[in-house]
Amino acid sequence: MQAVIDSNLNVKQDNISEKLDFLLSDVDSTTKNDVENSIVAMGARAVNALIEKLITLTGIQRGIVAMSLIRIGESAVVPLKALATENSEYQWMADYLLSEI
Repeated sequence: MQAVIDSNLNVKQDNISEKLDFLLSDVDSTTKNDVENSIVAMGARAVNALIEKLITLTGIQRGIVAMSLIRIGESAVVPLKALATENSEYQWMADYLLSEI
């Protein structure tokens, strides 16, 4: 699975959001760890797109996004604080993720 993820990521090197869409499109319990590792490897440059995905996705996809933000760490703090203050609907989620970083 990792080889497939790595080779397909090179196709869309210019757009983080498209890469995330690709990675998260068919994720399941057997592929989630590889997908999460690939997202974390993108690092800080993926944080803003991950925040957007956190708001729009549900289920296992949202869980992977949340864990990726936690693992990316410090780079996610400011955007998560902004989410918590700008959108009361997602404040609980942002606060939880901040407490885990």
